[in-house]
Amino acid sequence: MSEIIFIVEDSDEGGYTAKSLGHSIYTEGETLDELKENIKDAIKCHFDVEEIPHIVRLHIVKDEVIAL
Repeated sequence: MSEIIFIVEDSDEGGYTAKSLGHSIYTEGETLDELKENIKDAIKCHFDVEEIPHIVRLHIVKDEVIAL
């Protein structure tokens, strides 16, 4: 596998959550930098060394509400 994709969203408790598409990998972090490091650690725990994806793509989803 050459690429893995994560959906990144704001957490209700603050910080961010990340969930991979197609794999059961889920992690969180207080900042985007912390989240990125946690994603790297989670990937290393989930895959064998020879299976680790070369590209990690983050799709950051922002949910905004506009009052009229």
